[in-house]
Amino acid sequence: MSGFEGFGRLLIIFGVLLLITGVVVSLSGRFLNLGRLPGDIVVKRGNFTFFFPVVTSLVISLVLTLVLNLLFRR
Repeated sequence: MSGFEGFGRLLIIFGVLLLITGVVVSLSGRFLNLGRLPGDIVVKRGNFTFFFPVVTSLVISLVLTLVLNLLFRR
């Protein structure tokens, strides 16, 4: 297998992973309340809104860490 075939397969794998991630994220708004968890910071002042999803970021990081550790464990 030449370098370009391996690179092409890698791009296909990343594309499929991005597609799956996009579908999960777009459908998760209906089932999960990510982005509006207790601990997420929302500041509303007049016509200005500042949103900082602290807890949502921690939850996503924890889930991704667990999944990737299970997938790449040797």
